[in-house]
Amino acid sequence: MSTIHWVEASPRSARWHSESGLPLPRRVVVADDLMPAAVAHRLACEGTALLWRGDFHNARQLLRAMDHRVGRSAPEMPGAPAEAFHAHRRFRAHRARVLGKLLVLLEEDHTLALRRAPDVRRACDEAYGPPSGGGPVAVALTELLGVIGAREWREKGVAVPALGARIHPHYGVFAPTRSEYVDLVARAPLPCGGAVRTAFDLGTGTGVLAAVLARRGAGQVVATDVSARARECARANVRQLGLAATVRVTGPGLYPGGRAGLVVCNPPWLPARPASDLDLGVYDAGGAMLQGFLSGLAGRLEPGGEGWLVLSDLAERLGLRDRSALPAAIEAAGLSVAGRLDTRPRHSRIRDTGDPLHAARAGEVTSLWRLTAV
Repeated sequence: MSTIHWVEASPRSARWHSESGLPLPRRVVVADDLMPAAVAHRLACEGTALLWRGDFHNARQLLRAMDHRVGRSAPEMPGAPAEAFHAHRRFRAHRARVLGKLLVLLEEDHTLALRRAPDVRRACDEAYGPPSGGGPVAVALTELLGVIGAREWREKGVAVPALGARIHPHYGVFAPTRSEYVDLVARAPLPCGGAVRTAFDLGTGTGVLAAVLARRGAGQVVATDVSARARECARANVRQLGLAATVRVTGPGLYPGGRAGLVVCNPPWLPARPASDLDLGVYDAGGAMLQGFLSGLAGRLEPGGEGWLVLSDLAERLGLRDRSALPAAIEAAGLSVAGRLDTRPRHSRIRDTGDPLHAARAGEVTSLWRLTAV
C-alpha cells in the first residue's frame, strides 16, 4: 500500500487507499475550518491534497462549495451523442480528481477522529474488511461518504416488486434500483415448457435475477460473478430470501460447468473502459462480457433451452455501438432470436433536461432478447 506524507507539528505519514483508483497525492497540506473554499479549490486543481482536521460537517460543506466551483467550469457539450458522452466522462473524471483531494484520516480501528463525526467503523469494516493493523489510512472524503451511503443502502435494502421483497446491495455492488430489467425477467415466457431444471445467471451482482428465477420455479440456479464482493452480496441475499438451497453462487468465471435450460445475462450496457472496479457494473470495455456470453451460449444450452440477454439500447443511441452490431454478433455466435420483450425506463434521469445525455436517456429502450441455438 502507498503512503502519503505531511507535516503537522512534525513529519507524519499514513497509508493511502482509493477504491476508485485516485492517484497517490504527492503533496499534502493540513486543512481545517478556516480554509476558504476558493483556496481549497485552487490547491486541489493544482494537485495538492488537503488533509482535513476540522469539523466533519464543515468538511462536507467545503466539499459542496468546491463542487459548485468545479461545476462552473463544466465545458459545453458537443452536439454529436458520442462526443458528448466522452466529454461528459472526461468532466466527471476531472471532478472526481479535484474533489478527491479533500482527505480524511481513518484510525487503525476505522474510527474517524473529527469533531461531530459519525461512527463509521461498521461501514468501513463492510467496505474495506476488518481492520488489518498497520496504522491510520487516508481516504478521500468523497469515498468515505460513498461508504457511509452504501451502509445505509445495505441496511434498508431496495424494494423489488417482482420478488415482493427487498434486496440488500453491498458496497461496490451495482444496486437493482432500475426495476424495469428485473420485471422483464419476471414476465418473459419460460423455455422448456416452463420446466427449467437448471438456470444460469451470469454476472449476478446482488443476486436479484437469480432470486427471480428461483421464485419462478427453476430447479437449480447457478449464479456467477467475477467480483468477490458481488458473490458475497449475492450469497447473503439468497440466504435472507430463503433460497440458499436453490441458488448456488460461484465464480470468477463467466460460465459455470455444464448446460442449462435457461441462461440469463444482464451485462454492463455501455462498451467503454471502466475507470475503476466500481465502474464495472456500468462499463464493459469493448463489450467483452456481452461477446463472452454470446460466443459461449450455444454450447451451454440444453435442447429447447434459451439464453436471455437483457440489454439497453443506450449504447446505440449514444453512438457507441452500431445498431447492426448486436444482430450480427448474435448470428455469428450461431444463435437466432426467438422473441424480444421491450420496456421503457422509469428512473428520474429521463426527466432531467439538464443532463447532457438527456436525449439519449429519454428515448432509451431496454430489451430482453430470447436467443436459441441454430
